[in-house]
Amino acid sequence: MRRNSIALAAIVIIAAMLACNLPSTSSAQQNPDAVLTAAALTVQAQLSAINTPTLSPANTAITTPPTNTPSPTPAPATSTSAPAATATSNCDSALFVTDVTYPDNTVVSAGSTFTKTWRMQNTGSCSWTPSYAVVFSSGDAMNGPTAQALSGNVNPGQTVDISVNLQAPSSNGTYTGHWGLRNASGVIFTHFYVQIKVNGGGGGGGGTIFAVTSVSYTMATWSDSGHTNCPRVIAQITTSKAGTVTYHWTRSDGSSSSTNTLTFGSAGTQSVNYDWALGHTWSGTSSWVGIYIDNPNHQDFGNQPFTIACTSP
Repeated sequence: MRRNSIALAAIVIIAAMLACNLPSTSSAQQNPDAVLTAAALTVQAQLSAINTPTLSPANTAITTPPTNTPSPTPAPATSTSAPAATATSNCDSALFVTDVTYPDNTVVSAGSTFTKTWRMQNTGSCSWTPSYAVVFSSGDAMNGPTAQALSGNVNPGQTVDISVNLQAPSSNGTYTGHWGLRNASGVIFTHFYVQIKVNGGGGGGGGTIFAVTSVSYTMATWSDSGHTNCPRVIAQITTSKAGTVTYHWTRSDGSSSSTNTLTFGSAGTQSVNYDWALGHTWSGTSSWVGIYIDNPNHQDFGNQPFTIACTSP
């Protein structure tokens, strides 16, 4: 309401000013409507000027274009993985496979001789040559050799039966001998041992117990009406005293015989045979036949390898 009063007062003042400034013409020539129209237009223009807000420079937003700042080049990623392992040569390494003869605590007659055989595998990257040797390391030597060269090459991955001839002590007790393989540089790189129990000698009393002390093998041939020159394996079984031995044969093809018996009237050696009708031609693969003592030892006594077969009749 106050705003309208101000506007009305302004119209009256402006109209009076205009009346004073009008050209002095005679009233007969003056057009009253034209005068009022001009005054009204003038007043309207002035009011528009009054009501139109003036922009303040402080209210004017000034937009600054963004500056293109290059992103820093990322540093190369650092790997947290461990560096790849490089292959290292493991020249001389061996794995004990089994006791072929005289497993631990086998009973042996006092003073008797026997052959201990270990089966070993070459798990290294170098071949074992005749420059390598089985050597006595410590414990009970049992009249064994100080060193004994290998008889041939054993390539990586191959197995070999290593044997030494020993003699049981004359006194009762348990005896252990430690042995090893020595390379061409004189370094012993693996160890194994033999352990026996002696009964029947002096010192401990108790007498000799019945046991198979050794088994050895030889080769021969056999023939009949349908076979010629087939392989025959002969095993010599030695015992410590009188008694009955039970045993069975084993073969390289995985088969085995039924249980057999052999009676000894006293300590000594007896021979038994195994005949194999092995085809008519040799296939080029080595075969073998061996004996396992079921009683009294429960012991594997190795085998006899061969490459012969039956020939045509």
